[in-house]
Amino acid sequence: MIIETYCHPRAAVIGNPSDGYFGKTIAFLFKNFEAKVQLYHTPELDIQPQRLDKTSFNSIGELVENVNLSGYYGGIRLLKATIKVFYDYCRECNIQLDDRNFTIRYDSNIPLRLGLAGSSAIITACIKALISFYGVAIPKPILANLVHSVEDKELGIAAGLQDRVAQAYAQPVYMNFDKKIMDKQGFGNYEVLDASLFPNMYIAFRKNLSEGTEVLHNNLRARFNIGEKPVLEAMEKWAGFTEGFREALYKKDYSAMHDLINANFDLRRSLIAITKGNIEMVEAARSAGASAKFTGSGGAIIGTYEDEEMFTKLKNNLSRKNIEVIKPEIVN
Repeated sequence: MIIETYCHPRAAVIGNPSDGYFGKTIAFLFKNFEAKVQLYHTPELDIQPQRLDKTSFNSIGELVENVNLSGYYGGIRLLKATIKVFYDYCRECNIQLDDRNFTIRYDSNIPLRLGLAGSSAIITACIKALISFYGVAIPKPILANLVHSVEDKELGIAAGLQDRVAQAYAQPVYMNFDKKIMDKQGFGNYEVLDASLFPNMYIAFRKNLSEGTEVLHNNLRARFNIGEKPVLEAMEKWAGFTEGFREALYKKDYSAMHDLINANFDLRRSLIAITKGNIEMVEAARSAGASAKFTGSGGAIIGTYEDEEMFTKLKNNLSRKNIEVIKPEIVN
């Protein structure tokens, strides 16, 4: 029997990047793309390479294009690290795994390095496949922690916490990562939200703006750790934006949500250097009347729009700059 598991990309709606700094965020998954893992019983443990693990090219130009789109590392390292973290967790919890081996393969059409949590989607799908294969039960908050530890501890990829929480729950989630809460229980307080509460939303991206999340977080982490006042104040403001957005969701106050999304990006711009191409995306979206902010650390944006007329204008503005625009199908 072949076990097949899926995980979708994450869109950070509000509050990012405070999730890595004891803040608060709201995020959802969307069905437009997916990472898929297949796992089945075989005599030996075999991890099969896929297109992201390509090592043979027709030319230097093709190699460079592959690196620009996929980075220097494919998915093999993600699967190996996930299997190790899963095994270590089971040993620490005295969970006995049988001695069966398996073959595992993955595939993903999630645009990479655009702040859509494509790597953690592969990891989440992988660990869910292992859970199913071995019949192990792992609570969702712990599952999110395990996925985060694959990237943070095993692979040294600096990232916030919200991606894995949204992907573990597979629903829109309000997340409170207050330090006292985290210290007490090892994870934040998570509240599932109804997808029907969200206003009209779009996501836009162009792949030539891709960069790893660590580009942002390494700089911000250092400034946070030394207690730089503007950074500490910004984290509190981003958390406040999240509280305001959650309240606006329940009130269906679309104007407030529009303003908070814009404020989220404007605060980021005042604190962190942002590339010209990313600023161009945000400004082009706002020129159509839509709100706009990053879905993650750059490369893709998310925002709200009022109606189909505005969406058409938004799409026209961005398509002229070779920017793709989609309506996210929110996973509920």
